Amino acid sequence: MADAAGRNPIDTIFGDRKDLFIALGAVAVVIMLIVPLPTVLLDALMAMNMVFSLLVLLIVLYTKKATDFSVFPTVLLVLTVFGLALNVSSTRLILTQGAAFDGRMIRAFSSFVVGAGGSQGLVVGFIIFIVIIAVQVMVITKGSVRIAEVAARFALDMLQGKQMAIETEYSSGAITEEEARIRKLEMTQEANFYGAMDGASKFISGNVKVGIFITIINVLGGIIVGTSIHGEPIANALGTYITFTIGDGLLSQFPALLVSTATGIIVTRSVSNGTFGEDVARQFSRDERIYWIGAAVLAFFGLLGRFGFPWYVLFPMSALLGFAAFRIGKDKRKQASFQASLAKAGDAQKSKDDTAEMSPVVPLDPLSLELGYGLIPLVDKDKGAELLERVHRIRRESALDLGLVIPRIRIIDNMRLEPSEYCFKIKGVDVGRGKIRMGYYLCINPGGVREELAGEKTRDPAFGLPAIWVSEDRREEAERAGYTVVDPPSIIATHLTEIIKHHAPEILGRQETQGILDTLKKDYPAVVEEVQKYLSLGEIQKVLQGLLQEQVSIRNMVAILEALADYGPITKDPGFLIEKARQALGRQLCLQYADEERVLRVLTLERSLEQRIVDSQVKTTSGLMAALEPALQRSWIKALSRAVSAVHEQGLQPIILCSEQARYLVKSSCEREFPNMVILSVPEIVPDVNPEVVGEIRLEEQG
Repeated sequence: MADAAGRNPIDTIFGDRKDLFIALGAVAVVIMLIVPLPTVLLDALMAMNMVFSLLVLLIVLYTKKATDFSVFPTVLLVLTVFGLALNVSSTRLILTQGAAFDGRMIRAFSSFVVGAGGSQGLVVGFIIFIVIIAVQVMVITKGSVRIAEVAARFALDMLQGKQMAIETEYSSGAITEEEARIRKLEMTQEANFYGAMDGASKFISGNVKVGIFITIINVLGGIIVGTSIHGEPIANALGTYITFTIGDGLLSQFPALLVSTATGIIVTRSVSNGTFGEDVARQFSRDERIYWIGAAVLAFFGLLGRFGFPWYVLFPMSALLGFAAFRIGKDKRKQASFQASLAKAGDAQKSKDDTAEMSPVVPLDPLSLELGYGLIPLVDKDKGAELLERVHRIRRESALDLGLVIPRIRIIDNMRLEPSEYCFKIKGVDVGRGKIRMGYYLCINPGGVREELAGEKTRDPAFGLPAIWVSEDRREEAERAGYTVVDPPSIIATHLTEIIKHHAPEILGRQETQGILDTLKKDYPAVVEEVQKYLSLGEIQKVLQGLLQEQVSIRNMVAILEALADYGPITKDPGFLIEKARQALGRQLCLQYADEERVLRVLTLERSLEQRIVDSQVKTTSGLMAALEPALQRSWIKALSRAVSAVHEQGLQPIILCSEQARYLVKSSCEREFPNMVILSVPEIVPDVNPEVVGEIRLEEQG
C-alpha cells in the first residue's frame, strides 16, 4: 500500500535512509556474535525475532506468486544468522550469570511451555523441545529442501522451452513485444528464485543442527560452570541450566519453526496464482458431497456415546460440516442457474446467426512465413534462432525505411512444403518461395567472379541472380573468387525484405491507415481533421498505396497529409493527389537518388516522344493510364532498354526526369518491363539539388 504521495509505509517511516538502517542492522547482527548484550536488549531482540518470523509466515500466506516475495532467500539467511547470534548471546549470559540470569523472555517462555515445576517440568520441557526439533528435522526441513531442489531443477530445465514458446507467440502476433519482454523477465526471475531457494533451504537444516549442538553445549557447559566455577551442587546446576537451556532452545526454535513452515509453503505453491487462503477456499468448496459424508460419519460416532465418544463435541462438528455442505451446494446451484441463463441467451443468439455460423469467416494472417520441417532449426531457440532476430530487425528497418509498420510475421511449419522449402504469404496468398540447403552457403555471382566454382547451381530467390550451393569448408574459397556468400537465415531475411518492399501496398489496408491517422492525430489533430473533412479513409489509403508502389517512404505523414489537405477540396483523383504528395516529398526523393554532391543524374525524354505518351492517355477506373499503339509501345521499350543499358555501363542508376503531366503516364507505360524504374517530375526537384542530364531517350525511327 502507499500513501497519497505514492510512498509505501516503509518509506514513510525510514525515508531515504532505509538502506542505511538495513546495512547497520546487518552489521549489528554480526557484532552480536562477539559483543555481550545486556538482558534487556536480549529480551527485545528475541521478541523482535519472533515478530519478524511471524511476519515472514504471514507474507508467504498472503503472497499470490512465489516470485512476488523474491527477497525471501536473502531474508531467510538474515533471520538464520540473527537467530544464531541471539543463541550465542543468550548462551554467553546463561553461562556467565548462572542462577542470577534475569532474561525475562527465556524465563517466562520456559515456565509457560513447561507448565510444571521440579523434575517433571524439566522432563516435559525437554520432551517438547525434542519433539519440535524432530518435527523440523524429519518433516518440515527435509521436505522443504527436497521440494526446493526439484523445483529449481525443473525451473532451469523448462527455461529454454518456455522462452521458445514466448518467441513463437510473439512471432505469431499473439502477444506484443512489451508483453514478451515482461514474460521473459518473469520467467527468468522465477528460475533465479527457485535456484536461490535450493541453496537457501539449506539454512533451515543447518539452523536446526546448530540448535541441537548449542543445546547440548548449554547443558554440558552449564553443569561444568555451575559445579566447578560457581560451586553449586550438581542437582541445583542441573535444574538451573537445563531450565534456561530448554527455555532458550524453545524460544530460538519457535521462530525457526515459523520460518521453516514459510519455506515449505512457498516452495510447494509454484503452480498457484492466488493467495494460500484463496486457493484453500476455492479448492475446498468444489464438491459439497464430501462435507455431507464427513457430517454423517461424525454423527454416527456421536450416536455411539455409550462407548465413550464425546457426543457433545461430535454433534456440533457434524452440524457445522452439514451447514458448510448446504452453503456450498446452494452456491453451486446458483452458479449453475446463472450459467444456464447465459447458455440459453447464447443459444437464442446462435439461432439468429445460423447463416453466419454456416459460413464462418476465418481470419488470415497479414504476413506469414511457412517453413518445411527441415528448416525448423532456423527458429529453434536451442540452436540460436537467428531467423527470429533477423525478422524482428527487418520489421524495425521497414518501419524506418518505408514509414510502414509491418504486422507481426507469423512463422509456422507446413508439412505440405518440402523439408527444405519456405513460403511467404500475404493474407493467405503465396507471394514468394524458395529452397534452402541447411549446412550450405548460397554463393551469388554479382557479375565480377574471377574464378568459377563447382557446385549445385541454383538462383537467388530474392533477385533471381545465378548462384551455387557450397559447403561451409569452401566458404572462404568462394569469397576469394568474388562470390557474394550468404548463409541460410540471411537468404530468407533478404527475400523477406524484398517481399515487403514490393508488396507494401497490399499490406497497407484501411485498418492500418486508420491506425496511422489515430496515432498522428495525438500530435497533429488539425491536419488530420482537415484531411478527413475532404477525403475518405479509402481515398487516403489509395494515395499512400500509390506512394508505396513506387518505393516512396510515407514516414513523413505530416507533409503528405498537408498536401492532401491543400488539394483535397479541388479533386479526389488519386493519381493527381499522389503527384502532389510526391512533390511535397520532393527533397526526400531527390536526396534518395542524388550523390554526395547533391547532383542528380537523369535521363530525359525526347519532347515528341513525351507528347505522344501524354496524348495516349485513357481514363480507367484505376485512374489515367498510357495506352500506346503496339508498334509504338515496342519502339518505346526498345529505346528505354538502350538508354538504361548505357546508364548501367557508366555505373549509374537509371532515373527518368519528365514533366508533371507525363510522369505517371510514363511510369504506367513501362511498369511491366521495368517495375523498379525511378521516374521523377520537374516539380519534384528542389532548388539545392542539381539535375545533370546523362542521356536522352529517342525512338529508333527518329535517330
